[in-house]
Amino acid sequence: MTFFRLDADNWQALAQSISRDEWVVACLCAQWCGSCREYEIAFAQLAERHPQHRFVWIDIEDQADVVGDFDVENFPTLLIQRGATVTFFGAMEPEIRLAERIFTTHLQKSEEELRADAVSNAQHREWQHEIELGRRLREAIGDAAA
Repeated sequence: MTFFRLDADNWQALAQSISRDEWVVACLCAQWCGSCREYEIAFAQLAERHPQHRFVWIDIEDQADVVGDFDVENFPTLLIQRGATVTFFGAMEPEIRLAERIFTTHLQKSEEELRADAVSNAQHREWQHEIELGRRLREAIGDAAA
């Protein structure tokens, strides 16, 4: 399963992928957004071109338990991480070639380069604490179990 929509039934599977140091590319959107609905098709096609990685569609309203207070200013917003290291978080033009270029650039970086980038500035350090999807999922799973 390379592309899927996040829901409570697959939170655990995504959390496990992150714990196994896999690449995860998440698109944060909203169902009411027309641009997002169109972008989802291209995003799924991008996932098909990279079947060894996880691509997840996250509706920020339906998955508020996970994304909570993410600062999503515009749609689509892309989150890329390898394992627990967030390598990119930001709003995108709805042009899939740009998302693919950003992702493939990160894929080419060594583990050391990714770790260095993760702490290279205040914004990147904040991503590691505030945006990291694995932590968010573990918290949501724990809250749902309580």
